[in-house]
Amino acid sequence: MTALRILVILLTCSLMPTRAQAEAFSCAGRVPNPVTDIAWLSIFPIKIGPTTVASFGQEDIGTNPPAICACPLPVPPYVRIGLGISFWEPARAAEVSTTPFCSPMLGGAILGADGGLIKRGAAKTETKQRNSFYHIHWFLFPLTNWMSIFSSLTCLQLESFDIAMLSEFEPTWQDDELAMITSPEAALFTNPVAQAACAADCVAASVGFPLTELFWCDGCQGPLYPLSGNVANHESGVQASLLNVFRMHSLLHRVGVAFNMNSEATMCLPLPWPIINKRSYKTQMMYPIPNIEGAHPYGRSEALWSAGKEYPALGEDFSYLIWRRRLCCAL
Repeated sequence: MTALRILVILLTCSLMPTRAQAEAFSCAGRVPNPVTDIAWLSIFPIKIGPTTVASFGQEDIGTNPPAICACPLPVPPYVRIGLGISFWEPARAAEVSTTPFCSPMLGGAILGADGGLIKRGAAKTETKQRNSFYHIHWFLFPLTNWMSIFSSLTCLQLESFDIAMLSEFEPTWQDDELAMITSPEAALFTNPVAQAACAADCVAASVGFPLTELFWCDGCQGPLYPLSGNVANHESGVQASLLNVFRMHSLLHRVGVAFNMNSEATMCLPLPWPIINKRSYKTQMMYPIPNIEGAHPYGRSEALWSAGKEYPALGEDFSYLIWRRRLCCAL
């Protein structure tokens, strides 16, 4: 399927009614419009080696690629010489909903039936503290492939739109104790001292990028652990949804579904990376109100941009585009 056909399909779907089966399932949404709902400037800066080709004022951090690189080949000459480039790639999408199997990114479609056995989420108040629970759906969303932005096979992941994870089928996502199975180290970071350190991560992310050394923090959104959908300190839907997206992304790194692509070692082939590198990713809201001003690193205060991005009934679920920093060896 050509990029033009995919673009036409997405544009057509984006004009569908914004509420699908909402009365029966309390599920609403909108298919993202690839032209109007994507902050395309977030793909910058693009660098060749240490030289910035274009930045358009976009922020960047991380290792610069070498100007000349080489990738192994299985046949003679057994090596391919190329140019090292770096850029930010829109590659994944995550949707956040309190209703099981509700898909805001697919126009409010219902992806399955829970049979009343799957935990339903909501923000609630207990002893003067608001708690919430959200389900996460993780999608392969390779926009750069569809738009044919890069032609080098090394810089393209041969992927198509697909569902990578539904939290409804992940038992550890619904129970904090079960979540210890995939993150037993969480017991070391639930003390007041470790949590107080997250204030520094919040400040760093709000003025630039988060601190990789504080891997148990999600900056201003809250603590990483437990790796479940339960948010103990719910401040707003935007804050809680961003925290849950980061937790799911961390879980996918832990179980080997998400890979590192932001180092010289991964310029030819992505590698497993059990602990997420927070500086390698940015998020951009697509629903309910697209944040086309730009993408933001994990942990940055949502107070800087979230005004008016949440509203009752049809605006309480969310979808986000995940941008990842790529280093690759291009022909």
